[in-house]
Amino acid sequence: MKTTKGLKRMLCFLIFFSFFSFITINMAYPLSTNSRWIIDQNGQRVKLACANWPSHLQPVVAEGLSKQALDDVAEKIVSIGFNCVRLTWPLELATNETLANNVTVRQSFQSLGLNDDISGFQAKNPSMIDLPLIEAYKKVVASLGKKNVMVILDNHVTKPGWCCGYNDGNGFFGDTFFDPATWISGLTKIATTFKGISNVVGMSLRNELRGPKQNVDDWFKYMQQGAEAVHKANSNVLVILSGLSFDVDLSFVRSRPVNLTFTGKLVYELHRYSFTNTNTWSSKNPNDACGEILKSIEDNGGFNLRDCPVFLSEFEIDMRGGNVNDDRYISCVLGWAAENDVDWSIWTLSGSYYLREGVVGMSEYYGVLDSDWVNVRSESFLQRLSLIQSPLQGPGPQHKVYNLVFHPLTGLCMLQVQSISDPTKVTLGLCTESQPWSYTPDNTLTLKDKSLCLENTGPNAPVKLSTTSCSSPNLSKWETMSASKMLLAAKSTNNSLCLDVDKANNIIASNCKCVKGEDSSCDPMSQWFKIVKFSK
Repeated sequence: MKTTKGLKRMLCFLIFFSFFSFITINMAYPLSTNSRWIIDQNGQRVKLACANWPSHLQPVVAEGLSKQALDDVAEKIVSIGFNCVRLTWPLELATNETLANNVTVRQSFQSLGLNDDISGFQAKNPSMIDLPLIEAYKKVVASLGKKNVMVILDNHVTKPGWCCGYNDGNGFFGDTFFDPATWISGLTKIATTFKGISNVVGMSLRNELRGPKQNVDDWFKYMQQGAEAVHKANSNVLVILSGLSFDVDLSFVRSRPVNLTFTGKLVYELHRYSFTNTNTWSSKNPNDACGEILKSIEDNGGFNLRDCPVFLSEFEIDMRGGNVNDDRYISCVLGWAAENDVDWSIWTLSGSYYLREGVVGMSEYYGVLDSDWVNVRSESFLQRLSLIQSPLQGPGPQHKVYNLVFHPLTGLCMLQVQSISDPTKVTLGLCTESQPWSYTPDNTLTLKDKSLCLENTGPNAPVKLSTTSCSSPNLSKWETMSASKMLLAAKSTNNSLCLDVDKANNIIASNCKCVKGEDSSCDPMSQWFKIVKFSK
């Protein structure tokens, strides 16, 4: 059964990759930037669809390798649709020669009393257990390379351990554990170490800058120095800069651009979780909350998409479900990510940790994989990611631009039911199966090349594809509504009826929810749709 499901999912990905036009399975390295896009040497769009794989905690070993063989984890990453890993590392791996070169994986586990992990590692990865820590890290990168998985090397912290606290001494330049000169030395060392390793496509200079010492002037001073040091040591890698306040704020680069001696390598990164704005999600009606969050993302760094790639390098929800704030946040952010076709990295791949904050074997409920690192924790969540795992647009003139009508709550798209008896029916289905739509300036939704227009037939009734002329003045006009701009509404008598989804995934029109005035208890997510452009 698992094999059948895996083959079916792989087939879906192959169909998906052929459906959209800018996928490059064998990238021509190195990568660079062209305006807001990341491209390969042939000028083709390369989209980072990554999973974070922590390797910065106390053992300084990539998590999960006492549970599964390294090559099996790499294969799993590919099979569930990721083409990239953001592989974290602590600065001391580069600046403490004793730790990096004289401490083996076995010795690191022994020093922490992780005897069960020693046994598991010996069984699953015997060739790695007596490697020095830096060599074990290199072997992870090499295994990913064999599977054509790109790697972003992310300096997550200085001292190995869990991240991040406001006053943990790791937050900003000049903190107890964050000496700028040592940091630049470490960046140089890692950049040099991985020079010539083609699947290492980028370096994220420092994760989640924060704390009482953070300020804009020092950000520019040291981040520019770090970027120059990395580029000098390894000119092939993308240089990725994070913002302030736990990487939610890059607003200051709007009026004061980063000044570097090189071009074509700069990428900005942002983070966004539901708990970044807990009060917003818990106190406001979801449309207003989503609109406020999207404005915050735009004002604090999303504006860079006009001329530079923006990498959403951490976002995620509790995979167990049941968290209302999480559910609303992720639908809102997925709509934004699809509409803007951003590069991204989910937090996290990990199903568990060797040792986190004093707890041995802690499960990671934000993890894509389960605690045994075998199965995905939530198939439905993975489906919600499927549209954004492939590039939808790209650089240069686009010969044909179409639209998909994306439903973030399910990860599905609106499509015509393939029925000879009733060709007017629409439903939700895999985005790979969706026909392209046109969204005209007068707000008519038309099935491309079929002259069939989406029509509202009344409250709580299925919407239909009209077989009359699409130029008829009586056809429904679907306008975006609410602060979220995620409601698609058509007028019916004196009311606005919004696209909605019933329990059978049939698309209906019903009274618009949470438009204004309601409190946080209302739930509009079944009505959230996003018209997403894709190009050929």
